[in-house]
Amino acid sequence: MTREATVKRRTKETDINLHLKIDGTGRSDVSTGIGFFDHMLVLFARHGLFDLEVYAKGDLEVDAHHTVEDVGLALGSALREALGDKEGICRYGWCLLPMDDALARIAVDCGGRPYLAYEAPDGAEAIGNFPFQLLEEFLRALSVQAGLNLHVALLDGRDSHHMAEAVFKGLARALDQATRIDSRVQGVPSTKGVL
Repeated sequence: MTREATVKRRTKETDINLHLKIDGTGRSDVSTGIGFFDHMLVLFARHGLFDLEVYAKGDLEVDAHHTVEDVGLALGSALREALGDKEGICRYGWCLLPMDDALARIAVDCGGRPYLAYEAPDGAEAIGNFPFQLLEEFLRALSVQAGLNLHVALLDGRDSHHMAEAVFKGLARALDQATRIDSRVQGVPSTKGVL
């Protein structure tokens, strides 16, 4: 079974082509026009061992918001499609990830009910042309489209770059754990019989 999906999302604000392979090796080819965001998506692929291609053109003359949010929507859609009926997956994943001064706690349930709980320091500075607040927008879009119950908390941190990097790496590790196939799981991991 190949767990992968391609998503094309075109609006008046963005044009996105995204391909995700869950059982990959961490390869990536990413171009969104937002250097820091590209860096985070490459880290996400590498640390989750996902193969990821993202080509996005957005109205960056306005700001980065539409591009970041819509890539989150596309990635969430691809993850949901690639997981299919979710038979045999571990379902839950978590990570406590340090990145220099930053410490991020991530927990995820691929159970199909979207919810984002997000805690981060107020007033974190922008990283280049990437406002730190867009991290929450990306996570919300991903959670809604993928059907993830996602809890993200930055427990410590002073440097915005390190805090964002801790979240992306931790998210990758938690999703890698949650999406793994466990040979002991018969059907879907739910007493309801469906996820």
